[in-house]
Amino acid sequence: VQLVESGGGLVQPGGSLRLSCAASGFTFSSYAMSWCRQAPGKERELVASITNSGDSTYYAGSVKGRFTISRDNAKSTVNLQMNSLKPDDTAVYYCRVVFWSKVYWGQGTQVTVSS
Repeated sequence: VQLVESGGGLVQPGGSLRLSCAASGFTFSSYAMSWCRQAPGKERELVASITNSGDSTYYAGSVKGRFTISRDNAKSTVNLQMNSLKPDDTAVYYCRVVFWSKVYWGQGTQVTVSS
């Protein structure tokens, strides 16, 4: 299993970023996917999830209305569109998949929101 995130960077408050996660090594279209984040000194938290078909999504309250998760099963990618970014969104963002009771993580991509 391999999950490779990209798209992080430095952005000003109110700006936007689009994260992508390229997946391989498993049947991508069969599994729900998630984005999580970990800020310095804090626990890793779930940000958004999407079902295997993409017909249902979940968002943490702190990002609802600002972030959008989507997937392309043909390309085995899951994306996170982040709008109206705030300094509190600063964190390392991770792609996650769970199957056979095991959690797989990508290496993470840094998102920094600062003026």
